[in-house]
Amino acid sequence: MDIKKTNDKFTNPLTGKLVFDSIKPLNLNSFTKEDLREYFNNSFDLYETLFTSLKYDSVYYLCPDRLRLPLIFYYGHTAAVFMNKLCLAGLIKPNERIRFDLEMTFETGVDEMSWDDTEHYRMGGSYKWPTVEETKEFRLKVRELINKVIDRTPLELPVTWDSPWWALFMGFEHERIHFETSTVLIRQYPIELVQRPIGWTYAPFKLSSFKSIKENKMIKVPETNVRLGKSFDFPSYGWDNEYGQVDCKVSAFEASQFKITNEQFLEFVLDDGYKNRDYWSEEGWEWVQFKKATHPLFWVCPMKCKSGCGGVLSSYSHCQQHHFTKDQVELFNSSDSKEKMKKFFDDKNQNDLVRKFPFKYRLMFNIVEMPQNWPVEVNYHEAKAFCKWKGAGYRCITEAEHHAIRDYDVLDLNTSNDIIYQLHSKVNHNMAYGSSAPVDLHPANSKGFHDVFGNVWEWTEDNFNGLPGTKTHYLYDDFSSPCYDGRHNIIMGGSWASTGDEASCFARFMFRRHFYQHCGFRIVRSLPTLDGSKPNPQVRLVKDHIFVLGAGIPENKVDLNSNEIELSYYDTTNEQYFYDSHMHPEYFENELIEQHSDQECLQVSKLVNTIDSILDENKIDRKIATHLGCSTGRLVYNLVDKFDEVIGVDYCGRLLDVALKLQSLGKIDINLETKNDSKMTIKVENFQKIKKVVFKQMTWVPNEIPKSDLVIFTMIDRVENHLSWLRRLKEVVKPDGLLVIYSKESKWNSERLDIIISNVFELYNERSIDGKDSLTLWRIKSKYTKENL
Repeated sequence: MDIKKTNDKFTNPLTGKLVFDSIKPLNLNSFTKEDLREYFNNSFDLYETLFTSLKYDSVYYLCPDRLRLPLIFYYGHTAAVFMNKLCLAGLIKPNERIRFDLEMTFETGVDEMSWDDTEHYRMGGSYKWPTVEETKEFRLKVRELINKVIDRTPLELPVTWDSPWWALFMGFEHERIHFETSTVLIRQYPIELVQRPIGWTYAPFKLSSFKSIKENKMIKVPETNVRLGKSFDFPSYGWDNEYGQVDCKVSAFEASQFKITNEQFLEFVLDDGYKNRDYWSEEGWEWVQFKKATHPLFWVCPMKCKSGCGGVLSSYSHCQQHHFTKDQVELFNSSDSKEKMKKFFDDKNQNDLVRKFPFKYRLMFNIVEMPQNWPVEVNYHEAKAFCKWKGAGYRCITEAEHHAIRDYDVLDLNTSNDIIYQLHSKVNHNMAYGSSAPVDLHPANSKGFHDVFGNVWEWTEDNFNGLPGTKTHYLYDDFSSPCYDGRHNIIMGGSWASTGDEASCFARFMFRRHFYQHCGFRIVRSLPTLDGSKPNPQVRLVKDHIFVLGAGIPENKVDLNSNEIELSYYDTTNEQYFYDSHMHPEYFENELIEQHSDQECLQVSKLVNTIDSILDENKIDRKIATHLGCSTGRLVYNLVDKFDEVIGVDYCGRLLDVALKLQSLGKIDINLETKNDSKMTIKVENFQKIKKVVFKQMTWVPNEIPKSDLVIFTMIDRVENHLSWLRRLKEVVKPDGLLVIYSKESKWNSERLDIIISNVFELYNERSIDGKDSLTLWRIKSKYTKENL
């Protein structure tokens, strides 16, 4: 693509003010509606201000990262999520929805599973996105509606997890997360397509300020007791993964006083760190080979390196010769370039070392000389390779060790000493600057460590997982839990772009190990114990290997030496994953037997027959039927002849894998591990007719599921958050449609369901299968339809 030919039309994305200052989050015990309006509008303004950096409307439709959607999606996404959550919480009525078609478009994004995933269809030029003007109008009306909601809704303090107001704070903090992740995406655009907004302030980056940080000494930390987790009564908003509690004793260790700098990482690059297989894990080396990586993403060289942009930008490279002098280009092109660079870099007589740093650096909107005393930004694989290059025993920090290097004990925390609430904290976060900063810009904490919070996030060795006592919220059941899969690592501490809850001391965020964020690392090494036992850094790992639809069960090797330190493995706290985990084959196999075994499937057969009789007795349209909890498709296939369109939804990848194979082949053989590897044959007669069934893997019920004439919900006994699914049913049943809820052993009978869904649905009929399982039939109340639809 010739980026110089990009359409020069520009639509101002602001529906409010141009804002670069982020205000601090609210204390949920004591705030006014005026405070609430101010925080909401600051969140909305700050996010929109970021999009003023895109030079042209056409830039919104380009993909700065081949595994992420174009920026037009993210511009509209946060407003769509506001609408969705406020409707679920009852703060707005369904008939107040502004543009349901845009909600559907912007509601759900793509989450890549691996660096070599194929590009999502919505990244291509053929997908018809809304215009920037349309999306801006949508955002404006959402802003107006939310301000109206704040004005008209009685405020009851304190706001807690169970309060309807929690939905509003969820929207605030969701938008602030996307503010930060969108800065990373915009930073990956070709420099010619972005502009630095007037008022965007970088940290000091005069050449004279790029002083060398030659010594990054290791500071010893004694054996320490720490507590992880946030109390549900702490008066600030938190995401589900922050709650719960772990008390543990961290063995003595030493950690670098600073995060690793660009200058220090250059030594690894010049020592052929990206070419030496010995420094990389198997997963990391596969990433290096695929990416053809030779240096960190935001470093710039003249060698036209692979950029990682998507769509029409896929051939673009950030590393262009015109950013360098002729001599610098020749230095990179020489046969002994690394030796020449290393010799020059080690020359202590250079008075102007920083001007000759071989690489340049990509800021948000500019390419500048390399700030060598700023923290390097890398993914987990690069951080771990540096640690191995550094020497035996070096690794990244653990979540528990990160708590151990902090200034305070979590038991003494309140909003006055959570870092985000401190008025004069010397931390590069909350948009104090619009970039990273020198690692020694702010003083060390009482233990001698710099940037424990802020500047850049910090990779940890821990797999992301819930803490003991955690639970999901019905408004956003799948915010964290899909990432409890052993393939996401925790990042800690926040960055310069972290605001709100992200900048809190309780923040626990996660990304896949190949993922880029404003994220760096410090090196850590466990110290010998007094009794000679293995040190325990309290690293928390997920022992489950989770099935991925289309990929099977990827091996999830841990890049830590169990001979040197204690490794602690835990079950995933996402219980829905038990059906996809290699650790719990009985869940998957029992479901197969229930669905298809000649001896065990009598109940399912009777359920199928009962549904048939219900359809015979009830006159409903036969256009769309949706089965939530379709499993391997046994019931769905029975509906094919009865409806024009049939949709099967399940969260379990392994069960859907069986359904899709049956749809394609008509017959499959499966070895049952829990039955002495006996073979089970599953067959569907006349399988050609079931080709029209659409299967979807969903961790909740999004707007893309159409309103249906018949909705059958059969997995209430195996979902983790019942309320999350039950509250969404009103969104997918037509006003004159029929809802059928099946519960094994009648655990969810009509009385129990009525407590939750009676504001929308009324019981129409109730049946029992063999006096054991219950089948309840529901219709939407006419009063609800008149008042809300």
